[in-house]
Amino acid sequence: MKDLLWDEFQDAVHQGLIRHRSILDVTSKFQEASVRVSRALVKSVTTCGCVQINAHKNEIPSALDVPLTELRSYMDDHLDGELCANCREVVEEELGRLLFYTAAFAGLLDINVYDVLIKEHKKLAALGLYHLS
Repeated sequence: MKDLLWDEFQDAVHQGLIRHRSILDVTSKFQEASVRVSRALVKSVTTCGCVQINAHKNEIPSALDVPLTELRSYMDDHLDGELCANCREVVEEELGRLLFYTAAFAGLLDINVYDVLIKEHKKLAALGLYHLS
């Protein structure tokens, strides 16, 4: 069912991609969408204030002191707070636009987005903690 949803989404994007059909247009729109996701987060911090960014260097203990399975507990996401309903809606909208142009980009190159998703999932499953991203 999930693969069908991704395939249907990618097909709908392909059918709806009329004005910006050039790979150059899609590439620039993809980049713009990525920037807009970042901008939506920045606005939630600087304009709304529902979330704050408290960035600092993560203190990672020596590999001898901590097992790899516990390393995540030492890593901070630097986010405090929670997106309010309005900011969440904006971020979701921008992420949707990014997914649209991801599907468009892949489609123009005859790449199935679901296949890419499966390959990445298999890598994560195979590497587990050793993926370390």
